[in-house]
Amino acid sequence: MTSLSTTMPNYHWKRRTAQALSVLLAILVPATGLFRIDPGAGALVILDRQVWFADFFLIAGLWIMLLSALVMLYSIAGTVFCGWVCPQNIMAEWANHMTHKLLGKRAEVSLEGDAPIVAPTKNKALNWTLLALAFLGASLFFGLIPLFYFYPPATVWSFVTWRADPRLAGSLHWIYAVFVLIIFIDIAVIRHFWCRFACVYRVWQHSFRTRQTLHVRYDTTRSAECEKCNYCVTSCFIDIDPRKTDIYDSCINCGECIDACNRLHAKKQEPGLLRFELGERKEKREARINFRNNAVSLTSRSSWMAVIAALGLSLFAWGLLSWEPLHMSAYRAESQASRANLDYRIELVNKRYRPDTVDLSIQGLNTADYKLSESHVELPPAGRISIILSLSDRLPHGLHSFNIQAMSPDGWHSQFPIQHFSEQRQGQ
Repeated sequence: MTSLSTTMPNYHWKRRTAQALSVLLAILVPATGLFRIDPGAGALVILDRQVWFADFFLIAGLWIMLLSALVMLYSIAGTVFCGWVCPQNIMAEWANHMTHKLLGKRAEVSLEGDAPIVAPTKNKALNWTLLALAFLGASLFFGLIPLFYFYPPATVWSFVTWRADPRLAGSLHWIYAVFVLIIFIDIAVIRHFWCRFACVYRVWQHSFRTRQTLHVRYDTTRSAECEKCNYCVTSCFIDIDPRKTDIYDSCINCGECIDACNRLHAKKQEPGLLRFELGERKEKREARINFRNNAVSLTSRSSWMAVIAALGLSLFAWGLLSWEPLHMSAYRAESQASRANLDYRIELVNKRYRPDTVDLSIQGLNTADYKLSESHVELPPAGRISIILSLSDRLPHGLHSFNIQAMSPDGWHSQFPIQHFSEQRQGQ
């Protein structure tokens, strides 16, 4: 016969898995080119493509999708992001775990003036040293993650191994040291104080919470069973009473209090008094009616954001289809252009992170009337090359219209129209 403890949900390990995946995802998203920032080109990188502000549909579609998805998440699941994904909470929980392991269960870090109570058997220099080294190692690791959003993995590896790389900023080691110091102070001293009192992001999430949002429900009909028990309160690392959650509180829907209550009552082969619930915060309702009302409420709250998300997806898809991998522009070669200047500079930019080739030609002029410094251009990954177009000084007097045409082997093509006025007169 299956015991009740094996059938009850265990949120602890599910949440630990989600937290590990979120850290891995935070590294893979930029490392795979899904999204990062290229400081050298001054551009966003989406799906390993350089995206400029001129690529409006890609940028607009991406942010509309992200914002609408976050609003729907906050409206339905509340602050579940904080409890299951937030990097600040992940680091704070890990720091608490290491502190308890090395200094004792009562060694809580508090900014309210109470010093941590270190277990006498663990108050040793070795334990303090191991804790400091663990915090330093975690700070060194988490401090590397932001670098993946500005540099490709090979460049980050060059930074870690102290190898020379022209793509690395000269002051990057100082910037990284500041990151490490901030993270070290955070996990050593601040921890969940930030979540409880200083997190502005939590206010943004609370703006979309309603009475139907996911929350912890307490079964008041069995309140007599916990008159002398506060096990759920002691299991809450945010220091709130899970039996008294409200719309605007510090609860992050981690589920630790539910696991604690279930473990306690599993000994008597009965469920705990706490569980997650969607819907109005009222008691003694029929389950079928609850499910129907909650489904209608969630649908009505999510439908208008789903329309906006669909709009964002459409813009993003159109942006991908209309995105051009190469860009060409042309202008007078001299900074102070004059009619006597006969040279034009052609700028070719590769927006992909692989090499490409472009063939240039001039339409509208005789081959004797111009000279290209290079007609077959090899473009490096995410690089740019300038080509000089020199017009003949024997062009007849008047206005000459011609096009600079560019074509790559994969089918991309572009043209740039030029209006050139020549002052050369017959007989000169």
